[in-house]
Amino acid sequence: MRSTALLLTCALAGGAWATAPAPPDLKAWAALSPAEQAVRRAELARELEQATPQERIAFQRELRRRVEALSPEDKQKLAGQTRDRWQQMSPEERERVQAERRARLQAMSPQERKQLLEQRRAMLESLSPAERAALRQKLPQP
Repeated sequence: MRSTALLLTCALAGGAWATAPAPPDLKAWAALSPAEQAVRRAELARELEQATPQERIAFQRELRRRVEALSPEDKQKLAGQTRDRWQQMSPEERERVQAERRARLQAMSPQERKQLLEQRRAMLESLSPAERAALRQKLPQP
């Protein structure tokens, strides 16, 4: 009873508590137009900026869980749609998206960059040898 009253008092005194946004439903996201995705992406970015580091980590984990839960066919479909949209972008749009990505990476703390690298390594380790070979073939040659 006391803890409930304390929580209520803190909530009223401190205003609404910011919570991390729920990751989007991936199939619904794919159905959005590129413009709608851009608007929603900006909204998510604003919400995540206000979230605590723990909430951002929880958001990333849940999003990763949702991606991993997709069937292989759904994953291929989403990847194909993403690839098609990228190819339909003008060179200026591609450069803008790449610049935004670079800016996000540069804004990350060293710890966040390290976590991102660890997440990518874990994702690569979860791939089958055939999937890794296919991914290597898609990478540009040095």
